[in-house]
This record gives sequence, C-alpha cells and structure tokens, in this order.
Amino acid sequence: MRTWRWLGMFASACLCFTGVRADEPIVATKEGRLRGAQLQDPAVYVFKGVHYGQSTAGAARFKAPKRVAKWDGIKDAVKFGSICPQAGDPGRRTTTPGESLSPSEDCLVLNVWTPAIDGNGKRPVMVWLHGRGFYAGAGSEPLYDGARLAKRGDVVVVTINHRLNVFGYLHLADVGGKEFATSGNVGVQDMQLALEWVRDNIATFGGNPGNVTIFGESGGGVKVSTLLGVPSAKGLFHRGIIQSGARTRGMPADMASKNTKTVMAKLGVKTVAELQAVPMDDLLAAVVTATGRTTPDFGPVVDGSYLPANMFEPQAAPSASGIPIVVGSNKDEYALYAREHPLFGKMSEAQLREDLLPDYGANTDALIAAYKQSRPQASPWDLMVAIRSNRFHIGTVRLAEAASKASPVYVYSFDFEPSPLKASHGSEIAFVFSNATASPTARPGAKAVEDAMSEAWIAFARTGNPIHAGLPTWPTYDARNRPTMVFDVASKVVNDPRASERKVWEGRDLVR
Repeated sequence: MRTWRWLGMFASACLCFTGVRADEPIVATKEGRLRGAQLQDPAVYVFKGVHYGQSTAGAARFKAPKRVAKWDGIKDAVKFGSICPQAGDPGRRTTTPGESLSPSEDCLVLNVWTPAIDGNGKRPVMVWLHGRGFYAGAGSEPLYDGARLAKRGDVVVVTINHRLNVFGYLHLADVGGKEFATSGNVGVQDMQLALEWVRDNIATFGGNPGNVTIFGESGGGVKVSTLLGVPSAKGLFHRGIIQSGARTRGMPADMASKNTKTVMAKLGVKTVAELQAVPMDDLLAAVVTATGRTTPDFGPVVDGSYLPANMFEPQAAPSASGIPIVVGSNKDEYALYAREHPLFGKMSEAQLREDLLPDYGANTDALIAAYKQSRPQASPWDLMVAIRSNRFHIGTVRLAEAASKASPVYVYSFDFEPSPLKASHGSEIAFVFSNATASPTARPGAKAVEDAMSEAWIAFARTGNPIHAGLPTWPTYDARNRPTMVFDVASKVVNDPRASERKVWEGRDLVR
C-alpha cells in the first residue's frame, strides 16, 4: 500500500507534464508506468492495449517476438490496441461502442481487469486465449470482457492479442534455415511472451505470478492444448482450461511446408526476405477465402524444436505432466455452424442420412444408430447436429484419456440451452465470464448455470480444484468411470455420458 501511495504522489507531482488526474489509476511495470481507468459497475480497474511485445512488421515478420522496449513518462492504457492482421470482419473486435480497431502488425497487446491495485500479489490470475481458430479474433471482443469475472472471483483477468494465420504460423524452416526454424509457431511464442510479461508484471496489478491459469474456447482451447506441449512455457502457467478446443496433436511439419510452398507460389516469391517485403494487406489477401477464413489452414507446427512433438498423442507431453486441466465441450456444438442450413430444424430421417453420407460414408448408419441410442428423444435435425459435433466431444475424451495419466483432469459437458441454437459452440463463454445474466434476454435458469460454472472456473484458478459449495462432488477423470460434470439448471455428475457415442468413434478419425 505504501508503494501505491508513493506512486500516486509521484504521479500528482507530474500532472503538469502528463495531464493525469490524481484519482486515475497508475501502475509501474518493469517497462514503464501505465494509466488505466476505474469502472463503476462493476467496480474494477482496467488497463487496455498494453504492449507486451514490439512490432512484428518488416524484418521482424515471421521471427520470435521481442519484449516491448522501456519508456519514460506515463503511457495511456485506456483504449484497446490494434488487432492482429486477420480474415473476417475485424470491426467487431471491440467492447467500446463506436471504437474502430484497425489491423496492424504492431498488435502484441494485452488487457487487464483487476478488483484492486494494492500490490499484494495474491490474487489468482486468469489469462484468456481468444477463439476463432488461428485465423482471426482478438482479446478485445465483447464476449471476453473480464470486469464481472474479476469482481466476482477477486481474480485478475488478462486477455491478449497474438499473431494469426500466415503471420503467425508460416513454417519457413525449409526456406529460411535455422533463423526461421520456429516460424511456424511464432503466434504461440507471442502467447509465451505475454505470459512472461504476466510473470514479471502482474503483481503490480494485484495478481500472483505463481498462480496463473490459462483458459480459452474453440481456437483458444487449442492454444491451451498447445502451450501444454511447449517445454519452454513450463512454469509460466500452473493450470489449464480447455473449452471446446481439445487438441492432441499439432500440424505435421511436412504438411506445413506444403502450405508454405502454396503461399509463396501464389505470391510469386522465392525467399523469406521477399515475403517480409510483401505489404500486410497483400499477404493476407493471398490466403483469405470468400468465406472469411484463411487457406491453407494455419496452426501450430510440430517443428521438432519449439513444439518438439504432439501434445497428447500418443501420450501427454512431459511439459504437461502435473498440470491440472479442466476440459469439456457443449452438447450442441455444431448448431452454431448449421444456423443457415436450408433444412434448419425440420430434417427428415431420409434427409439426415443424405446429409451425413458424403462425409461419413460407410460409417453413417452405425453413427445414426449410436446417437439414437444415446438421445432417444432427438429429432433427425438434433441427431445431425450431434453427430457433426463429434470433433469437440470425442476430442475432449481423447485428450482427457491421455492427460489423466499424468495430471488431475476434470471433464464437463455444457448442456444448458441459452438460445434457439441450444447449447451451441461458444454459448458457455458468457457464463464463464459472468456476463450471461447481464443480458435482459437471459433465459430462466441462466443464473443457476452462471453461478455453477463461473464459480467452478474461479475455484479451479484459485486451488486447482473446480469444486465449490454450489456443485456436487466432481471427481477427477479416469478411463473406467469417466465422471463428467453436466452444467445445466441443476448441474450433476454423470459417469460416461452418452457412452454409445463415445464407443462408436473408437478407432475412427474425427470428421467435421
């Protein structure tokens, strides 16, 4: 407290140079001082657009990130920083109405929400890794507002931006040699640098650098899965939560090399230097499709160096050993992607089979039978959604099976239906962040689910165990009983839920 008062007095003495009011929150990081903002509802402090890394443009493109340089004076941290170059509509990447965020290669920024700036360094830290695969997204998206979660749990919440798509995952080892041996993972190296910033600075914001949980949904869950397999990230975080993003393996290096050849041929370049000279928009345009995604697909590469092997296949990586994990998925994941299906909600039995046959071939009838057994009341439409959600559900099982041999693992299923899309992909995020009941359209029962889920995440971040007074006993996962917490109006633990669905996928590859 004395340190904070001294900083406040120092800031007041400098008002003539900075324009800072005496009641504005100012913190001193190892790189320099930051001015944030104080919110009233809920009452928390927020620091936005804080640079943890330098620009990745020009000669820094495709290289490991460098820590942000030190500065003099006080920097404003009251607006979100630039988003990283990406596909899709970047205009949505903000929680401030009317604020437009432009893509830039100077995008290594993070945001911090904290209940108090008291320098005690005792609050659990929750670092969110955003979704939208590896092609888009930002830590400033409305769903990820950390104010209510920070206030509710007395935790420090951090969201980050990091390089995406071709900028973050272009494997150039064959083209650029040793200097670019890890270029297929620089987006993950950005995340690691952000975690190093947390280690070195979060105590200033009231957080405990020795108690850091990384969590994320969809692509963010895959990022958590990946960091668990990175040896050099060991010790920077102490628990992991994987929401609808369980991934047991990275991209093979040979596949990544083929992607690189495709990109270079399309751009008509032959060297890394030429790639670094391509304007940002032109480089992105070369890989963006009409659907707003990027092709070839980009993601973390098993390069034998930074990511030496698959994370959980055939077993958990040594770097994941001993780290408690929460992992799960939503009951109706695929409903989000099927919302514009011409047969939405009204599919016949014959149409169900016709819809699945091109993707599942000879397995189609066995899949339908297994899912009917598990969901006897489901309509043909519901069965289609369930079967096409397999990569999330079965991915969770496979990661849990591998991880539970080396660490405590807690498995969940989000079954509450907050919208007409039921328990679709991403629908649990608002409940985790305690933002679901802030909506005037929240469905009956939403508060019970928010209380159960948000408190579980907070408890896990604090102790490594998600159990709290509002939940029944939640055992760790084992391959014999397969206990799973089912989050719903009345949350409960079910052993091996939807067992017939799990069994029908044994020995089969997952298909979208």
